[in-house]
Amino acid sequence: MNTRAKTKTRAKRRGSRTDWLADKALRGLISSVMKLPYEKRVPMMGRTLRRAIGPLVGYRKRAIANLTLIYPDMTDVNRRQIAEDVCDNFGRTLIENYSYKEFGERLKSVVPTGDGLTAVAEAHASGRPVIFVTGHFSNHEAPRHVLTNAGYEIGGLFRKMTNPYFNDHYAKTMTSWGGPVFEQGRSGTIGFARHLKGGGFGTLLFDVNATDGIPIPFMGRPAMTTTSAAELALRFDALVVPYFSVRDTDGLSFDVTVEAPIPHGSIENMTLAMTQRLESYVRTTPEQWFWIHRRWKSQPKV
Repeated sequence: MNTRAKTKTRAKRRGSRTDWLADKALRGLISSVMKLPYEKRVPMMGRTLRRAIGPLVGYRKRAIANLTLIYPDMTDVNRRQIAEDVCDNFGRTLIENYSYKEFGERLKSVVPTGDGLTAVAEAHASGRPVIFVTGHFSNHEAPRHVLTNAGYEIGGLFRKMTNPYFNDHYAKTMTSWGGPVFEQGRSGTIGFARHLKGGGFGTLLFDVNATDGIPIPFMGRPAMTTTSAAELALRFDALVVPYFSVRDTDGLSFDVTVEAPIPHGSIENMTLAMTQRLESYVRTTPEQWFWIHRRWKSQPKV
């Protein structure tokens, strides 16, 4: 392979110049915002994503396109308002996760509720593995923090960010605390499976487009959905427990619910049940779900 070809291969593996520039800008923003006190830092990042970055990089436009697909009768004003609130929540979530030590401390006062708490405690006592499932709703790391504070060690399996430069530092917000966290891929999935086999607890997010998944109705439209949680649960006799957080009106606090386990059955029915649990939250508080994702295969490309 000649020098030019090697250079192109390395560039492709590491990302484009646009990725590099975007990461530089984001690193600078995060570094500046992190100098603020936590109570100012979080709303500031929310406003920045709402007013500047969200519109600039197309997040607001993509959220509006998704909302139009799912809610064709919604007024333009309402769609725009939700899309802006989505960007705000995304910004808050991003900086909260970079502030994981302070974020975890603030969540120590949160008492989780829900029908799944007893089942989780019983699984922990008996050494049975638990797979917590959730979506990109509110701050999806809040439930893991709350249950970690309650004495559980919860690992995870995460999908690598498309921008490799950003992924290099964002991955640390998930792997620097709690249980072992693995990157999706052959070795990561094997590691996560071993963790479960040993009776471990882990969390999976299942609400991004999965080309190797199955079509599951979500918000009235078929969406390609990963079946990993159901497959692993059946393989290791693990409980599948949906858990979610809801951001309170102050923008800084959360309520955390640990729901009743999903009954074991067919992979499709289990995945559908997980999706329906998430859908109930999205329909109630749509501004807290990440409409910026390309969730539906048939959605317009923006």
